[in-house]
Amino acid sequence: MTTTTNRIDVDRVVTTLVAEHGETARDRAHAGVSQCAERWLERDGDHDAFERFCQEHFAATDEDLGRLLDRLETALEQVRGHLYEMRRNLRRWNDLVGDSLPKTDALLATFDPAPDLAEQSYAQKLAFVALLNLRKSTLDEMLEHGADWTPERWAEARIVGSFGPRIPKDVADLARTLQFESSNWVANFHIPVGTMVDATGRRWFEADRALLAHWLVREEIKAGYNDPEGVHKQRALAWVMGRHVDGTIPASVMDGASTADWDPAANTIDGGDPGPLLELTRYDHWMDNVKVARALDEHHPDHPTAIDRKFGLEREIPEAEVERLLVDLLAAPVRRDLASLLSDRLGRPLEAHDVYFDDLFETRDADAMNEAVRRLCTDEAGFQAKLPEILRGLGWPDEDADFLGTRVRVEIARGSGHAMRPQLPEYGAWLRTNRLKDQLGWDGFDTGMHELGHNLEQLCSTFFVPRPAMRGVPNTACTEAFAFLYQSLAKRVLGIEDNAAAERAHHEETVASMLMACQIAGPSLVELRTWRWIYETGDACDAAGIRDAVLRNAKAVWDEFFLEDYGVDPYHILGAYQHMLGHPLYLADYAIGRTISHQIRSFMQGRDLATETRRICSIGRMTPDAWMRIAVGGPLSAAPLIKDTGTAVEAIR
Repeated sequence: MTTTTNRIDVDRVVTTLVAEHGETARDRAHAGVSQCAERWLERDGDHDAFERFCQEHFAATDEDLGRLLDRLETALEQVRGHLYEMRRNLRRWNDLVGDSLPKTDALLATFDPAPDLAEQSYAQKLAFVALLNLRKSTLDEMLEHGADWTPERWAEARIVGSFGPRIPKDVADLARTLQFESSNWVANFHIPVGTMVDATGRRWFEADRALLAHWLVREEIKAGYNDPEGVHKQRALAWVMGRHVDGTIPASVMDGASTADWDPAANTIDGGDPGPLLELTRYDHWMDNVKVARALDEHHPDHPTAIDRKFGLEREIPEAEVERLLVDLLAAPVRRDLASLLSDRLGRPLEAHDVYFDDLFETRDADAMNEAVRRLCTDEAGFQAKLPEILRGLGWPDEDADFLGTRVRVEIARGSGHAMRPQLPEYGAWLRTNRLKDQLGWDGFDTGMHELGHNLEQLCSTFFVPRPAMRGVPNTACTEAFAFLYQSLAKRVLGIEDNAAAERAHHEETVASMLMACQIAGPSLVELRTWRWIYETGDACDAAGIRDAVLRNAKAVWDEFFLEDYGVDPYHILGAYQHMLGHPLYLADYAIGRTISHQIRSFMQGRDLATETRRICSIGRMTPDAWMRIAVGGPLSAAPLIKDTGTAVEAIR
């Protein structure tokens, strides 16, 4: 992208502004003019046009700056808020179970009513007004000083930060198209398991059953702990997971052409050759994400890689700090005690698929759990109607319970559960979960409680924050913290948790949090190291290379952090998470979210859940570090979770 900085005499323009507004304006004028000049292109006008623009739009007084901040905040809220609401509505048919016109639904889901909005904000000069008058803040500045900033200073940082580099329309179109194709493939990639047999030759599923990879395969593995013979099912499903990771699922299984027994361990069909395999399909979609990243790289000089943008722009936590947190979790000595506890519970040595064993204390079988949900609500409509009552049962005051509970719409997603926030106060939040054929079921309710945690954060951080520009929480890890927190309350909501055992329940949840944090920390490291390899490899990177890198990194991380306790992993199970394709570099947010969730949950002990949820979710979009210091009085750290896990293991034993 060619700028006209070399054609613009910044000092001359600053001198003009100082002559008009006085010497006290010099520093602000120099900063603002320089910020504008960096983005001003030849098509925006010549030097004289640039100088006239700066003279006309420079806000010289504090009063004018305050009025300008208010106007820009309102304008951006309206423009971006309404466009966001349009876009999420256009995705409805593609995202939800029900009436389907696949081709049309995909077209609507990718339709963008304002594809060049970012460029138009520059072409029509709105972005330049912000750049001329508001201070652009770096992550280092926010980390060092942000905790002491006023809401107005944060609004300034968020508004000017929202005007990113100028992305050409063809690049934006490419990114939108390929990102949708990847996420859509993930949402619809169900592996048929009706013909799957275990090592004993048993089929475990009805003929037409298919499981969403990797989520529902994982959930079925977890369900196997409730069956005396479940380990055979678990091993077979782990091989299904492995075939998904390395691309060796038979094509005839995927397209339903074969009805014969598929043994995923040997990868045979009726004991013979499986025929053509899927091969690189998964990694072709990963490669699409690489194409998007490369197309964007050159337009982000301050954050020239997808890794830089994820950590520096989106997550606002330095890459080294996130990696250190992941390693701290995985290298914690208490994991040896946890592994011993797991093995004792299972009555056998741990196997690779036991990384998914995190509900050590579940005593009810699936039918009992489904029945407990049925007593509360039979389907998603009943769940939605019960939300105000659920919130009141968790201690929310009547007014808040009704206000928030009636602003959540519950629906059934085609893929995994998710939540969508409103971007304008007049809209509500969306909660998407899954269900069984004839009822919501425990899995649907459990997922629904997770998404409800998201929704409560989304609604509180929409309605109760100090300023519209601060809506939201620092990053997705913070919203995941509340999702995990409320998911942990699912059994209490159903009335099947013994209140007298609250302390033990806290210890049990601490252990579960540590297990789940480590379960996701491994794949997070695999993904981060794979993206590093992608950038190190450059143009030589291709789908086959990415597959090899995933398999290699999955083995290396496993051998370093899991092998001693869980044994050999023939499945490359740490490479299975589909977030790697649908939401690149997102996985670490779950581990961070688990860590934050534990810090918040521990902080809330003895405090009112509803009051603290509202207070913390109303802080506003600061950096995670500043947000955590206000929320719980200390920085983000794995140390509290690790320490409390040691205490919990001893208490449980």
